Amino acid sequence: MSTAGQVIKCKAAVAWGRGEPLSIEDVEVAPPKAHEVRVKIVATGVCHTDWEYLYETGKGMKFRPFPLVLGHEGAGIVESVGPGVTKFSPGDKVIPLFLPQCGECDRCRSPKTNHCRKNWDNTQMGVLADGTSRISCKNQQIYQFLGVSSFSQYTVVPDTSLTKIRSDAPLEKVCLLGCGVSTGYGAAVNTGKVEKDSLCAVFGLGAVGLAAVMGCRVAGAKRIIGVDINPDKFDKAKVLGATECVNPRDHNKPIQEVIVAMTHGGVDYALECVGSPDIMSAALESTADAWGTCIIAGWTETAAMKVMVEKILMGRTLKGTYFGGWKSVQDVPKLVDDYMNNRLELDEFITHSLPLDQINVAFDLLKSGKSIRTAESIEATFIRGRNKILHTTLAYFFYIDRIFLLLTL
Repeated sequence: MSTAGQVIKCKAAVAWGRGEPLSIEDVEVAPPKAHEVRVKIVATGVCHTDWEYLYETGKGMKFRPFPLVLGHEGAGIVESVGPGVTKFSPGDKVIPLFLPQCGECDRCRSPKTNHCRKNWDNTQMGVLADGTSRISCKNQQIYQFLGVSSFSQYTVVPDTSLTKIRSDAPLEKVCLLGCGVSTGYGAAVNTGKVEKDSLCAVFGLGAVGLAAVMGCRVAGAKRIIGVDINPDKFDKAKVLGATECVNPRDHNKPIQEVIVAMTHGGVDYALECVGSPDIMSAALESTADAWGTCIIAGWTETAAMKVMVEKILMGRTLKGTYFGGWKSVQDVPKLVDDYMNNRLELDEFITHSLPLDQINVAFDLLKSGKSIRTAESIEATFIRGRNKILHTTLAYFFYIDRIFLLLTL
């Protein structure tokens, strides 16, 4: 492309400090260095982890430096590649990955884990392999959240943290496979290995929890109990496979006791998709002794859960999952194929579609429980920002696109 080798000026949602609303800024994105790829982000999901880092750092999240560009659930098109990159070319459709897969380390070669650590320490602190970010604003470095930063019209990622997908995939849908849907779905089918005709309970019915419900259904579970304090999520959960839903606030005893009573002894599999230590403990205690399995998919970095030793001694299994157990580079394209072949739902997760300049509205919708996933249209903002003469016409087409997305839910 004509921009290869040049600094690109574009828009990004910058977090200048903890607890501050995001600010739409003009940023500069440097060309990719060795084994890096610059990507034009077309669409990005808004994940609770992004919100949590901005507003709850120190509570459940470790500190990462500000200022930074959040976002880690995106999809886009390769703009240019750096020296040594052999697997990507300009024009490729891609999904950036917060979990790398180098294919060379012991963990990548092992079938037991997906925990590749290529560039791990650096990307966790918002920089790439050389210890710097490729995004700058007002003459200062802007850190890249988890090495991705999909709340920017362009970003640069390591070539081991990127996967190529089929050219006919709708980026505004498959971007959700960069985090939430893959995590919840994989928690059920990979980590939990949910069995046919089993009893399951899913705690938390956000995007991760709903994907876990879908995974339990695909695995053939005969009873799937959705648990959430927001009853507005129950209909969607049932569409994706829940056989019934329970609101803990409707009962005067702990939810684990409710689940054990409902199932005459506990569920075979409980999936925690909130990130709350108390709910993790409740999920474990809702499983049947002797063989019950509890899978922790909800994210927290600093909190500790309470486990009664007896619950484990009696035969229960407690497992954690990261990105649903998927080997990121090799498995995400397969999930895209499953979506394109109608074996995996994604449309049902999108409740809102907004342009980048309404990112704070998207955060408000997420926190209030009014959205499951808001898909930010990065490209629409980019076009409107560059050509104000066509503002009215392009805004018209954008809102037609938004209506289409809502009608397909």
